[in-house]
Amino acid sequence: MSDFTHPPIGLHQGQPIRHTGVPLEQAAAAMVMLHGRGGTAESILELARMFDQPRFAYLAPQAAGNTWYPHSFLVPWQRNEPNVSSALQAVADVVAQIEAGGLPRKRIMLLGFSQGACLAAEFAARHAARYGGIAILTGGLIGEQIDPAAYHGSFNGTPTFLASGDPDPHVPWSRVEEAAETYRTLGADVTTRRYAGRPHTVSQDESEHVQGMMAALLEGDG
Repeated sequence: MSDFTHPPIGLHQGQPIRHTGVPLEQAAAAMVMLHGRGGTAESILELARMFDQPRFAYLAPQAAGNTWYPHSFLVPWQRNEPNVSSALQAVADVVAQIEAGGLPRKRIMLLGFSQGACLAAEFAARHAARYGGIAILTGGLIGEQIDPAAYHGSFNGTPTFLASGDPDPHVPWSRVEEAAETYRTLGADVTTRRYAGRPHTVSQDESEHVQGMMAALLEGDG
């Protein structure tokens, strides 16, 4: 495992970016992995072992204080500022670093769990483009109410997977559905999966689905 570093601007900038998998300059594709509240970059990178895709580079930024923003993702946006804007910039920094390393956005996947899933969902919707894939594992778009005017552009068929347990102690299924509909409106190829009574974790079924997305990216043209 090796490290990159964010530019030192904002709460989450200056934090390490953990890296595992193949070196970025040798990778056929890359995945940006976003940890949940109280988690770490190292903990979310543990999923890479389950995915078992040796041609991928995996990069995971670390949140300051292990938390991307202080309150629930369902409260008014301003209550989570300036943390949430800094968190979105942290994701943008990693994506830009991967692109500078030679991989276009259509070879980049975004994955997040819980608070990290919300961050991944919000970042991608605000920067809609053809990604290699998006996996939102127990999360949804951020804010008390979803503002359609905040999102524009086209995902151009990006494979997108939204999955969650129901009920979940932090993420209502209705918000997952709302995010899925927003993504469809922006042109994503959306798959949702609802797990009755599943604990707040990443299931084997979810990891296998993501593994399939990764394999399809490597087999296709991205």
